[in-house]
Amino acid sequence: MKRTLTFSWLFLLALPLLAVAGAPTYVEGRNIFIETGVTQPDNVPTWYAPMVAKPYSPVFEMLATRGTQGRYNAYTYAVTVKDMIKWHGHDCEGTSHAAAAVKMAFRLLFPDGIIDRSVLWGISGPSPCWSDAVAFLTGARVQYGNLGFFKDPKYGHAVLIYRSDTGMAVLATWKKGINDIPGEPVVLPEKANWTPKIDVRKIAALKKVVKQEGSKPDPYKVDLLRYDQWALINEIFSRPLADSYQAKVIPNFKWSDWVDPAKTIAKPIKRGDVRLKNYPYRTRPVQEPAAPTE
Repeated sequence: MKRTLTFSWLFLLALPLLAVAGAPTYVEGRNIFIETGVTQPDNVPTWYAPMVAKPYSPVFEMLATRGTQGRYNAYTYAVTVKDMIKWHGHDCEGTSHAAAAVKMAFRLLFPDGIIDRSVLWGISGPSPCWSDAVAFLTGARVQYGNLGFFKDPKYGHAVLIYRSDTGMAVLATWKKGINDIPGEPVVLPEKANWTPKIDVRKIAALKKVVKQEGSKPDPYKVDLLRYDQWALINEIFSRPLADSYQAKVIPNFKWSDWVDPAKTIAKPIKRGDVRLKNYPYRTRPVQEPAAPTE
């Protein structure tokens, strides 16, 4: 198993009770010491997740808290697209595309590669493939008020990830030439510098036939669409993700500018599992009571 340690301490030091606005909650190696690469990513290919064996299939090092009222863990755990598929309920190109887009956003939000789920908010389109990916990778939830849906439908196949401690927001999506949604624009300007063997325009045309509500498509076309999507994702993940996906920092980000208010809940639940994440440790070890005197 590949083991990449960023620091060797096996425990966390006490952290400030409150993060400074605009500053990271922690700085790896200075006021927190997290070991990464200590769990084996589930990148063994299977029938529903063959893409995880490809060299650039996204892998995430996730940092979470201990239980519902605990401090930060001292280790990350690995997450792959295979884990996401099992949680989402089926394999589809949307889960893979969304994972890659979120990975591009995380590269800007977390340069040290440690994804802190306690500070993340996310926005996606209404597709459950994309919204489930954002929820799974960020920990954001509709009931907490930190998982939203884009106000503008043109962002249907993009993600926006917001890091609340630094105030940084990143919009990410595929590049032109990788997109295969009929009639939907690519909301960032970059184009892919390569051409997939599977023509994405062909996939878009098949989607018009197969996915049309109430349609009864030719069974062969149903199989063909599934096969072409499978082949496209496996080819994409054989190349660096930056060849196919793009990300941009959004300056002066405001949540209300981007989120559809009709798809939010009026009274979000206060999240509790991160309340004590920076709680100080004891100043001294627990001591045995003194032995009674005779």
